[in-house]
Amino acid sequence: MAATETKAAGGGSSGLSWARVCKECGQQHDCQDSHLYEYQDDVDDELVCHICLQPLLRPMDTPCGHTYCFHCLSNFLKEQDFCPVDRQRLQLQQCRPSSLLVRNLLDKLSVACPHYAECQMQMQRCELQPHLHNRCPVFQRLREEAEKRKRPSWNELKGRKGDVDISGDAKQTSLPRTSSRDPDPGLVNPAYEECEEDNTPLRSSLVAEANVVDLLREESDEDLGLRIVGGKDTPLGNIVIQETVRDSVAARDGRLAPGDHILEVNDISLASVPHARAIALLRQPTLLRLTVMQEKGFKTRDPRSELHANHPSTSSASQSQPAHPSPGTVLQVTLMKNHHSEPLGIKLIRKSDESGVFILDLLSGGLAAKDGKLGNNDKVLAINGQDLRHGTPESAAQIIQASEVRVNFVVMRAAEDHDEGGSREGHSARAARRAPDPQYFRRRSTYMKDPPGGFSSQDKTVSMKKEPRLSLGITIAGGRDCRSRLPVYITSVQPVGCLHREGTIKRGDVLLSINGADLTQLTYNEAVSVLKAQTAQSQVVLRVIQTLSEDFEEEPDTSCNDKMDLSDDPREDTLNWTPLWTRWLGLPSHMHWCRDIVLHKTNNESWGFSIVGGYEESHGQQPFYIKTIVPGTPAHFDGRLKCGDEIVAVNGATTVGMNNSSLIPMLKLQKNKVTLTVVSWPGSLV
Repeated sequence: MAATETKAAGGGSSGLSWARVCKECGQQHDCQDSHLYEYQDDVDDELVCHICLQPLLRPMDTPCGHTYCFHCLSNFLKEQDFCPVDRQRLQLQQCRPSSLLVRNLLDKLSVACPHYAECQMQMQRCELQPHLHNRCPVFQRLREEAEKRKRPSWNELKGRKGDVDISGDAKQTSLPRTSSRDPDPGLVNPAYEECEEDNTPLRSSLVAEANVVDLLREESDEDLGLRIVGGKDTPLGNIVIQETVRDSVAARDGRLAPGDHILEVNDISLASVPHARAIALLRQPTLLRLTVMQEKGFKTRDPRSELHANHPSTSSASQSQPAHPSPGTVLQVTLMKNHHSEPLGIKLIRKSDESGVFILDLLSGGLAAKDGKLGNNDKVLAINGQDLRHGTPESAAQIIQASEVRVNFVVMRAAEDHDEGGSREGHSARAARRAPDPQYFRRRSTYMKDPPGGFSSQDKTVSMKKEPRLSLGITIAGGRDCRSRLPVYITSVQPVGCLHREGTIKRGDVLLSINGADLTQLTYNEAVSVLKAQTAQSQVVLRVIQTLSEDFEEEPDTSCNDKMDLSDDPREDTLNWTPLWTRWLGLPSHMHWCRDIVLHKTNNESWGFSIVGGYEESHGQQPFYIKTIVPGTPAHFDGRLKCGDEIVAVNGATTVGMNNSSLIPMLKLQKNKVTLTVVSWPGSLV
């Protein structure tokens, strides 16, 4: 047995700095150093790292049979190329995470809170972070003091209301951004809307923080589960997370969210990197240390609003409803437990067709059922201020269990249809008459525009004679029934087919027609049937579109769903490929599928998104794209608008030909409701 040495002394908050305190272990250490824990028992030598001589953190096994902390080993191998114990040749890519058994044993090690002198708590190591963020009084006090120092006084803010501050994308630990700043070139920020009346809360301070997030793939070919948009060669400029994939490495880690801007990957700046290069960096089969800028939402100017936040009665459902609750009403509900361990009586689930956490049922006689404000099928957006829009039932349950007495829910309730008396028979009749999925439509002629600068497309036609039984040798994906209404495109051209020998058709080409049969309006299965029927002919004429970009790089393989091998070769392993997000930017407008997204807000709320693009003399016409979605705003809670979406119309008025100074007033004039017509392409998967 080995007695572990305490690396940092706890006890009290004297001399502590919120900026220096680690948000995971609660100790003060540099972000590049390992976490520090105060272990309460002797730890078995087998669970101790041979480099730092402390209990293992994120243990990694080497091929030669030794185990180290991931952080210790990765730092060591930056300077050396051998195992620290037996000096055998070693690279980090050869190492694998330790077994689940070892990791569970480490998670169960007993540690004390770094502020034990005041909170008097001991727990398992895996429980320390939830304790710090939900129960530790010292940690919460440090956070509140930092927020107060960061927030200017009401009088100070009123005095500088007309000031203009021009700033770039500076990397800071805490970065308040105000709407009065001049934005980046081409950037407008309708997320902020200032009111002149002194009795209306002013939401001018948009707070963002730069954080470091380490992600490790357990298998070298495993996806992180992030969809990425943006890049130097695109109108967005920055590399932005469009969404996180459920049950992925990133989703399980829980620290990254849609809208986060990735500034660095393993100390390599992405400020001037094209999209394809950024994706290649993010697909490295090693530890990824990401420096990200994360929007934290608005800080209210009016201190009177803080008084309301301190009184549970002001958080009732009736006061938190938006003026127009379609497509759903956002409710704030506070449940008060009689004691720490009292259950709420809520069953939480996840759905197969939508990310997030949903309420399945309220147990009869339980606290939530007695309160009566939560309901079945409510989507849980946040609990105690922690975003669960892309969370899991397990993480939600952990937050609830860590709560002392008060549990604050923010949920979205789907809008109810009250016509025909709301009867079940009437609902069934309405469902039978409802048109199938009417939300998508082809881009109208008034919405047509050229692709953004640097992107284009070209038509290609291939005519060939072939034996009727000879396969074309292609695999396809997409179709009108797939996500984002992607066109049917080629995922591979196999060496055994006649198209490979012809050489014109490439992976990523979008199919237009075969022998005159249109493929652009078909579902995936319909396209497969037409292709197979026409392939049986001795003469085949195939029309495709190839998208081009100035900074084009061939994408490495990734994953793709809903593909069919038209050569009927089950051994084909080239199906795991999807186009990069940038491939869709060059697609002609007439092939775009649009949809309308209706947002609602109250008079003093912001819409919650920023955009780039518009007409500029130096660059000509650029489409408008969503760049940022701010947490806690209507756009965030609605969940349908995504970073990288192109805005083609506002309330039916086309944005083609508009500049920033035209679109800003249009958005600000919409006080309670706005309809955005958007085109959305799935981000590149890493």
